[in-house]
Amino acid sequence: MSIRFIKEKNTFVLNTVATTYAFDILGGKYLRHIYYGKKTANFEPAPLNTVSFSPYVHELGPSFSPDSTPNEISFFGSGDFRANSLRIKGADGTGVTDFSYSSYRIFNGRRDIHGIPFARADEKTRTLEITMLDDVTGCKLMLYYTVFEKYDMISRYMVIENCGKQSVKIEKCMSLELCIDRCDLDMVTLYGRHNAECSYQRVPLHHGVQSVMSRRGASSHQYNPFMAICSQKATEERGEVYGFNLMYSGSFLNEVEVDQLNTAKVLTGLGGECFGYTLESGECFSSPEAVMTYSAYGFGKMTRNFHNYIRDTIMPKAAFEPHPVVLNTWEACKFDIDAPKLVKFAEEANKLGFDMLVMDDGWFGERHNDRAALGDWYVSDRKFPNGLKAFVDEVHSKGVKFGIWIEPEMINPDSELYRAHPEWCLRVEGREPLRSRHQLVLDMSNNEVIEYLKGIFDKTFKDIDIEYFKWDMNRHMSNVGSSALPAHRQDEVSFRYMKGVYKLLDWLAERFPNTVIETCSGGGGRYDMAMMTYGIQIWTSDKTNPYNRTFIQSAAMTAYPAMTMSCHVSNPKGDMRSLDFRYKVALGGMLGYELNILEMTEEIKLEIAKQIKEYKLIEDVMRLGDYYMLTSPVKYPYSSYYYVNGDNGRIVLSVIETAACKAGRTKLLKIRRADRDATYSDIRTGKLYSGVELQNGISVSLTGKPDTAELFIFVRQ
Repeated sequence: MSIRFIKEKNTFVLNTVATTYAFDILGGKYLRHIYYGKKTANFEPAPLNTVSFSPYVHELGPSFSPDSTPNEISFFGSGDFRANSLRIKGADGTGVTDFSYSSYRIFNGRRDIHGIPFARADEKTRTLEITMLDDVTGCKLMLYYTVFEKYDMISRYMVIENCGKQSVKIEKCMSLELCIDRCDLDMVTLYGRHNAECSYQRVPLHHGVQSVMSRRGASSHQYNPFMAICSQKATEERGEVYGFNLMYSGSFLNEVEVDQLNTAKVLTGLGGECFGYTLESGECFSSPEAVMTYSAYGFGKMTRNFHNYIRDTIMPKAAFEPHPVVLNTWEACKFDIDAPKLVKFAEEANKLGFDMLVMDDGWFGERHNDRAALGDWYVSDRKFPNGLKAFVDEVHSKGVKFGIWIEPEMINPDSELYRAHPEWCLRVEGREPLRSRHQLVLDMSNNEVIEYLKGIFDKTFKDIDIEYFKWDMNRHMSNVGSSALPAHRQDEVSFRYMKGVYKLLDWLAERFPNTVIETCSGGGGRYDMAMMTYGIQIWTSDKTNPYNRTFIQSAAMTAYPAMTMSCHVSNPKGDMRSLDFRYKVALGGMLGYELNILEMTEEIKLEIAKQIKEYKLIEDVMRLGDYYMLTSPVKYPYSSYYYVNGDNGRIVLSVIETAACKAGRTKLLKIRRADRDATYSDIRTGKLYSGVELQNGISVSLTGKPDTAELFIFVRQ
């Protein structure tokens, strides 16, 4: 049984294939964390100690203080001075609550979360529900733990129900809290900015609070919701690693506090200045779902836990089909697009082996630059005089599928929509809203806006065979206010906005069931698990320079599988790197191109056609296979990694040199997943290798030159 309650010990035990998680009921009221780690039946709670200046529960004696106990969940103002999970302000205005254990329930499957994405679960999956009560506010708190046994994953979230007679205000709501009984640990996060997402950062924990958060209304380029806590000597294959992630695309808070007793408390969820939510009597609030995993075998095992979990329980079913090799028009054309030009693109794309032409920005309204027409989602008569359907049909006649770019959440002041409904953008009464990329943000918390967008997209795209939407979002929120909400609910706008986005994405997927989605936010500004429930992939970064992409993709793979990663070959202005290097870097994820194929030499076209043909032979290995990082470009002058399919029959090894080093240096790269009893052929060279040889390591000579790469494709004979 993955979940059981040991009655004589008042202890809950959650088991996965390789991990055990345990907590108990203390004094019939409090939940105390006991253990999270390698699978075991032997665990005991740490002894309780009296700590000066830590208030204690009189009935349990001076040794029990909420401030020194490893709480399973903590509440503001109730004696735990560390970072807390829940702060609810009741009618007394204090923000103090003290929830007590009431009951539990174990059931098959899981409970759905209304309006927020969550992981799929079958009937073999088990869920634990803990109910707690606060007598003063009348609120009921339900804690949910869903055990995804074979993935070594546990998901957690909470539901708050106001059973009292007066309204309450939730000011902090963390989906997950975990106490670790040591602090000689490192914290790993992915930070960055636009064009430089997912920079890998590993720092030691110190006393006090370390946090990453987004106040931007999006999970953001700046701080990804993923976080790991690891032993200080943890490597790719050795050491303890705890991994955490939040399945949410809006503002969030990740906190780690090392306390006076040298223990670390980890929290992830909703908090900070950008969250508040009023619950009237009888109303419920659900937090986003958080997930956690534990590895006793380094970062590699943690990474593969996340990859398998995301692929199997989060990604849409369409993601398991071969992803189309797309030719996107943006970097080749910008806004200079029209039907005749793009039909020529489609014709040439088919000759080279592309599956799809994606028409990016510039196809709608008076959209000639980035200063106008966002919100006016009807096709430009000037650029497409015969209409969108006739154009799409002509693209299809050339032998390729068709995709189109949309940015539903944004509006230009110079647009018909803004002139008709200026109140539909996020703004604070009496204050001029700030602009970014000449855009304002539509109020997606307003259901009138959602219904308008449904109507205009239905009208524009109905009866047209569109196979692919690229959903973009090119600025973050400021001047966050909604004309649709009263004053006491204005701090709910950011959360309600995100639920509106999910609502429209749900509608889009249902209305156009044969159309797949790629999500984007100026690149990786919403590279999170919630967005992964809708899109077969995410545009990883607007930075397509292969040198920078090597670092971005390597760090993103720490938590997210290649299936999620849209990687394009492009030709940024002034960049002299070879087409071969660009291609081999883009093989880190799902391949696409952003090039003007109408201006290429025949030699370049032949090279691209050869690349696409080769990629289609191995696409499923990257999309569905297991990932093993051998060397990180953060630590070495080269990046090396491999993908292997489920039966170890095909292996794709990449070596990407990013910095100058001594030419001729030989590196031994060990392919431990190779079948030791088999013989493999590198189909690029025809050279044969035994499985034992691959396991012991193949010698790769570095050129010493940055921006060169080597690719090996091993196939079992």
